[in-house]
Amino acid sequence: MHLNTPIILTLLRIALIPVLVLFFYLPYAWANLVVVVVFVLAAVTDWADGFIARRWDQGSDFGAFLDPVADKLMVAVALVLLVQSHPTIIFALAAATIIGREIVISALREWMAEMGERGRVKVSAIGKLKTIFQMVAISMLLYEDDLWTLPIAFIGEILLYVAAALTLWSMWVYLHSAWPIMVAGSKVTPEAEGREAPLVMEVHDDVDLDEVAAPGTDVETVRALRQAASDD
Repeated sequence: MHLNTPIILTLLRIALIPVLVLFFYLPYAWANLVVVVVFVLAAVTDWADGFIARRWDQGSDFGAFLDPVADKLMVAVALVLLVQSHPTIIFALAAATIIGREIVISALREWMAEMGERGRVKVSAIGKLKTIFQMVAISMLLYEDDLWTLPIAFIGEILLYVAAALTLWSMWVYLHSAWPIMVAGSKVTPEAEGREAPLVMEVHDDVDLDEVAAPGTDVETVRALRQAASDD
């Protein structure tokens, strides 16, 4: 594995996760500001590694795998922390919706890639809009304190609910586009699964079973074949 700049930035994003958790629990007035800076820095590295990979052709299979994993880990950890500080049913459902959607779409992309149809689950405009609302909402909720007279936490909570709604919408778009392949892929033949198809012998009335029977076939087997032929 070659550690190029995009992969280093992605690994840095993963390394920032325990830093986020640490400062979230520190009992200092300035800790929430550091938490927001860490989260925003992670978001910036997410944009930067993709830009660098495309601009200087530093993309790799490992980077393509690791980048979404790092994103989902950071978002999932941040939402779990926020649910603890906002222990309401609607907030927990919104967080569970966002995390659950990421798991479903990740599994869908992996399965579609195995089917050779990964292009059907490309990032949509709704998915990008969802990400914007989600990142802004989480940043505001992590900061929590009012900014002058602006209720940052309340605005962040509303934006998170909007992001959850967009999450369901984008998931439906992905599943709808992949549905034809999912239906076709469910009809798997034994050969496609790597198993041998059962041997079927057609028995005709005008065929001497003693002649077609393989050498060494016992008498009972030949009689059974004759009986099957007579039943037909």
